[in-house]
Amino acid sequence: MPIKSIFGLVEETKRDIENLSVAELKAELDSRDVLVVDIRELQERVDLGTIPGAKHAPRGMLEFWADPHSPYFRKWFQENRRIVLFCAAGGRSALAAKALGDMGFTNVAHLEPGFKGWQDADETVEDVRATSRWRRLR
Repeated sequence: MPIKSIFGLVEETKRDIENLSVAELKAELDSRDVLVVDIRELQERVDLGTIPGAKHAPRGMLEFWADPHSPYFRKWFQENRRIVLFCAAGGRSALAAKALGDMGFTNVAHLEPGFKGWQDADETVEDVRATSRWRRLR
């Protein structure tokens, strides 16, 4: 069997999850309690910033941090809380939203255009570099 393209898999996944535009995410942030989770790598957050107030859960640890039975559990993941994930361009976050749904989270979406879409819409970006202990070596 030939290897499936990851881009095709992402597009398939997006048909089965909730995809939010920047405007839709902004409306939710203005009207309800939303856990916004940045699943990009730490260096992406530090280099580029993040959506203000977003929690960081790197993609490789997401399921472990979301599982209340895991020693890595983060209390901000709550079963019935609205969760919106984002990555750089919407691919990783689509797969991550599906994974959380598969775990039993029922109110999960992702920012379809990703952080790049947030930036392109001229939305506010939190400067993570100012508060992070992580530094890029030259």
